[in-house]
Amino acid sequence: MIDDAIMAPNRRRRYSAEFKAQVINACKQPGVSIAATALHHRLNANLVRNWIKAHDQRTIEPVHRDPIAPVPEFIPIQLPAPPEVATTPDIVIEVKRGSATVTVRWPGVAAVECAQWLQHWLR
Repeated sequence: MIDDAIMAPNRRRRYSAEFKAQVINACKQPGVSIAATALHHRLNANLVRNWIKAHDQRTIEPVHRDPIAPVPEFIPIQLPAPPEVATTPDIVIEVKRGSATVTVRWPGVAAVECAQWLQHWLR
């Protein structure tokens, strides 16, 4: 019996080394997606990844990359010393009763709490 099915010839595309290098170079640019580059050139992203892998293994001609800007150096700068923060003096309460004297020192930044304590103590 004769098979009536017509077999399509193997239609595997061949790409030049220059074209592959161009696509790989485009993919190697900072911030560029391999998938987006493949779609732009109407290629399968897995095919492009294989080209990049082969390129990284040095089986394809080297690609000329655009020069990358040098990384800026760290340059220390001298800043003036911060101004000293004015400190609030402590609150000193001295109570004399007969021959006994009681002295209470309270941080000046907590004046509200000191007033509340003193009101409670004087009741």
